[in-house]
Amino acid sequence: MRAHGTTTFEGKSGYGLDHDTELAQLRAVCAAGGIPTWLGAHTVPPEFDDADTYVYFLLAEVLPDAAALAEAADVFLERGSFDAAQARRYLEACRAAGLALRLHGDQFTESGAIGLAIELAARSVDHLEATGPDGVQRLAASDVTGVLLPASALFLGRPMPPARALADAGAIVALATDFNPGSAFCESLPLVLSLACTQMKLAPEEALIAATANAAHVLGRADGIGRLQPGFAADIVVVDAADWRHVAYHLGGHVIHTVIEAGAVTFRRTA
Repeated sequence: MRAHGTTTFEGKSGYGLDHDTELAQLRAVCAAGGIPTWLGAHTVPPEFDDADTYVYFLLAEVLPDAAALAEAADVFLERGSFDAAQARRYLEACRAAGLALRLHGDQFTESGAIGLAIELAARSVDHLEATGPDGVQRLAASDVTGVLLPASALFLGRPMPPARALADAGAIVALATDFNPGSAFCESLPLVLSLACTQMKLAPEEALIAATANAAHVLGRADGIGRLQPGFAADIVVVDAADWRHVAYHLGGHVIHTVIEAGAVTFRRTA
C-alpha cells in the first residue's frame, strides 16, 4: 500500500468470526500502524444457528476485548447477513462501549443501511452499489459519509456506486480500495482513483479529495492528515508525472515516486 502512495490506512477484522481470530486481526492492524475497526458482524459462521445467536455471542464474548483494541465497529447490513434490527442491536452496544460506528450497506440490496446509519449518526456507510435516488438524497441531507469501493464493484461485476449523483446532491463521498481476500484483492488507491474517474464520472479533483481529506474525516483525523497545510502531518506523495492527474489517468501505472510520512521518506521507487 505504501508503494502505491497510501500513508494512512484503516483495517477491518471480520474474517475470523471467532473470539481469538478477530482479536488477532485487530492486533495485526495495530502492529502495522493502521486504524483498527471491528467488523465482527460480517456474516454468520456455520457453527451458529442464526444471526441473533451470533450477535449475542459477539456482544457478550468479543466486544469487551475488541473495544480495547478497535476505534470503530462495522456491520454488514444485507440480505443473508444481518437485518436492520440485528445491526442496530450490535451497533448500539458498540457505541456504548466507546466505538465509532460504520456500516456495510446497499451492496446488493437496499435493506435499510442508510436509514440506520443516519439514525445512529454513523461515520460512514460503505459500498452503496445498490443505492437508488431516494437513498442518494437521504445520504446527501445527512452528515454520514458514503465510502465508495469501485474495485469491489469491478471485481464482482456489480454496478458502480452512484458517485456522480451523490456528489451532485452534496453528499460527503470518500474512496477506498476495500482490499480484502473475497471481493477486492487490490491495494492500489491510484487504481481506485482511475475507476472513480472513468467509471463513476468523478472529476480528478473530486476523486483526490475523496481519497484524502474526506477519508481522513471518516477516520476522525481530519484535523491532522489528508491535507497539506501548516500544523498537519507532513504526509506527502511525490508523483513521477508531468501532471498530478496522472495518478488517475495512468491506469495501473507506476506513478508514485516517493512517499513521505511525518516528514520522513518511507518509500522511494528505484526503478
